Amino acid sequence: MRKKAGILLLLWMVTQVCISCAKVGPEEDAVVPIYGSNVKDGVYEVTVDSSSSMFRITDCELNVENGDMTAVMTMGGTGYRYLYMGSKEQAANAAEESYITYEENADGAHTFTVPVEALDLGISCAAFSKKKETWYDRTLLFRGDSLPQEAFGQDMITTVEDLGLTDGTYWIAVTLAGGSGKTKVESPAKLVVQDGRALATVVFGSPNYDYVLVDGERCEPTNTEGNSTFMIPVMGFDWNMPITADTTAMSTPHEIDYTLYFDSATIKGD
Repeated sequence: MRKKAGILLLLWMVTQVCISCAKVGPEEDAVVPIYGSNVKDGVYEVTVDSSSSMFRITDCELNVENGDMTAVMTMGGTGYRYLYMGSKEQAANAAEESYITYEENADGAHTFTVPVEALDLGISCAAFSKKKETWYDRTLLFRGDSLPQEAFGQDMITTVEDLGLTDGTYWIAVTLAGGSGKTKVESPAKLVVQDGRALATVVFGSPNYDYVLVDGERCEPTNTEGNSTFMIPVMGFDWNMPITADTTAMSTPHEIDYTLYFDSATIKGD
């Protein structure tokens, strides 16, 4: 009996380690970071993912100026006194003047203004709890796909004109990111250029998508059997192009935000 109990205990410990390893913070799978030099100066509403439900951000305003980015994050609670951009160990050994203190807005909510190294990049942030009087590690992900297309500078997006693509059929490597991280698309994808406009045939690794939204344009499936296939406009190459795909795999249809990255360096003629 003792031997059996020991084996069960060992299995439980291994399971806990696996669970801990799986919790790595906001998803960044296959996403290319976007730096301030690629975003036009301005103020934008941006979505922020947090690695902890205890560190909830209800609103975020991104400020971009001369390639530098800062964000004003409105918190869902008032439980944190300081933030520090780094690990909890670094925060504990840093001078207090380097801590970021909160401000109270007109609604009584706490806001923190933090530097943003890049969008679509997990950023380490330590948060000091008022109640526990200790630092906690958090990871923040400022989502590039929550910005409008016009926010991106010309250096960020490569166009058909930039590439000098003539009308014809090509193949291009494409990567899907977002959602649960489990969904993939076939790569390379077929690319058709006509009258200066590029259209890509995107084949999902699932038959459960019934439409895709790209820059407000609704794309219907081009097939009735097999994995869901769509011909969608390519708004630009070499950036995380936001799309929304509606899945019917759940109890009710559900729209999911993704990004598609079309790598212009891989384009080959048919």
